[in-house]
Amino acid sequence: MTKPGQDRRSQRTRLALIHALIELLSAKHYDQITIQNIVDQANIGRATFYAHYQNKDDLLKSGFERILDMLVQTIVISEKDQCPFDTSVLFHHAQEHYEVYRTLIWGSGFDLLTKEGLAALSKKIEDRLTLLLTGRHPPSIPLPILSCSMAGALLIMLKWWLENKMPYTPERMDEIFQQLVMPGIKTVLGLTETIEK
Repeated sequence: MTKPGQDRRSQRTRLALIHALIELLSAKHYDQITIQNIVDQANIGRATFYAHYQNKDDLLKSGFERILDMLVQTIVISEKDQCPFDTSVLFHHAQEHYEVYRTLIWGSGFDLLTKEGLAALSKKIEDRLTLLLTGRHPPSIPLPILSCSMAGALLIMLKWWLENKMPYTPERMDEIFQQLVMPGIKTVLGLTETIEK
């Protein structure tokens, strides 16, 4: 059984490695970063790195999971709520860490995040919608398809926004997402009649 002290130490190590990767991303492309660079930056041994992560892709995915958790918590389904999915959280995060995201776009890191992020974000959206739709009629489109379409649209919009040097505010990007994607989602979830009244 793991002791609380060991859990906290393990958490601190993971955070140190994630922060080290983020710091390195502000200086060089993801493809150029080695595990040795990461452990040197974090002041942690290679053996400790491998005790927590298989490789740098695994570390990157772990860091991105934290962003996804934050984003998915903003999903709120309510009959009185005209905006059941606020995406501005993700755009704000990308804006605050623009250099990191920009570097990822130019390297293989963003392809990894797009592939892994789509699967992870889809699953998190699906889990959240399942919970929030308890007691309602099931939607006309299966939740896995609905969740994947939401996640895919969001990641494509994020990539476009970053590639074009963030020409709009995070709030404006959320408005665009709401106009482009959410009408169909709201219809499937049975929210349109309530909202139109």
